[in-house]
Amino acid sequence: MKILIISGAFFPENSPRSFRATELVKQFCRQGHEVTYIGRYDEKYHKSLAEEYGFRFVDAGPKKWKNLNTTNNRWYTRFFHIINRTLNLLFEYPDLQWTADVVRVLKKTDFHDLLISIAVPHPIHWGVALAQSLGYRKAALWIADCGDSYYLNKLVNYRPPFYFRYVEAFWCKRADYISNPMDAMKENFLPPFRHKCVEIPQGFKIEESLRYLRPYTPNPHPTFAFSGSFIPGTRDPRPFLEYLVSKDWNFTFHIFTRLRQYVEPYLDRAAGRIVIHDYIPREELLSFQSQMDFLVNFTFNPVEQVPSKLIDYLITGKPILNIDPVLDYSLVDEFMAGDYSRKFDKLDPDRYRIENVCSRFLELAQNKTEKIPAVHGS
Repeated sequence: MKILIISGAFFPENSPRSFRATELVKQFCRQGHEVTYIGRYDEKYHKSLAEEYGFRFVDAGPKKWKNLNTTNNRWYTRFFHIINRTLNLLFEYPDLQWTADVVRVLKKTDFHDLLISIAVPHPIHWGVALAQSLGYRKAALWIADCGDSYYLNKLVNYRPPFYFRYVEAFWCKRADYISNPMDAMKENFLPPFRHKCVEIPQGFKIEESLRYLRPYTPNPHPTFAFSGSFIPGTRDPRPFLEYLVSKDWNFTFHIFTRLRQYVEPYLDRAAGRIVIHDYIPREELLSFQSQMDFLVNFTFNPVEQVPSKLIDYLITGKPILNIDPVLDYSLVDEFMAGDYSRKFDKLDPDRYRIENVCSRFLELAQNKTEKIPAVHGS
């Protein structure tokens, strides 16, 4: 089968969307499919990977649209931050460049059996839809993969302006399916298109991931870790951190995040018990997590969201302390005492095997019995 994948994130980037695109490309190649990937090419990383797995990497071109430059002056920095934020909210700048890039590349692309476009950024979907409306349909079946919705996204502080509703309807109308990590996420899409939503979770080559784990030796005091981003009021670490530093417990809490501002106010009171790290490659992180006593997840909507970090937590085999927005102090006390009887254990490993994830995409493609003729430069 000829498969075309478009994504704005790819190896070696550390992000859920990068993992999504990279794992799909690698597994489809393992299965013997003819895979073409469209993204931003970096010869240092991508040439050898494409040769190893046997896929074709088509360069979408350099990123030309960028945030306005800032300076070392904090007042200018604040000013440019406001300008950049406004441009992003009103026009999805600078990611809007992806729409034009996708149309330009698709014009020159051959016809495929299956096209998977991956968001974020959502302008990738907009580009595929615009190309189709111009007569450049390049696959028998188009699946628009969404880690989160766009217009009705519940996780953003500011909903996009009203006109993005029409943009969302424009691409949803043209996509054959809209894939989401969980079926409940369909409620975050415009009602006329919810019937197109299908559940296809994040996936990893689990046996490959297990190679990075190290033998575990119990730590002299509770040692635990979290990796990821924070969202005030939802995926919010502050109540948990406040409770930890209010106790005289001896512990070490490792936090891998770029949003240091949510953790730094607690460092003095923690007196070395909380350690902040920048992100590290997934393989190194799995190795590090395998040495922890347990791992922490800040949840906000377990019905709709299973962060990819939870899949990695599952791979490590570590007990998972699930922190809800309303903190359960007794649960924290139990974990700190080594009682993991109430650990989070609602994940099925087979569900997140990349083999099963790819099979779901292929089932949808194989059910498409009639190909749409390729046109305009196919």
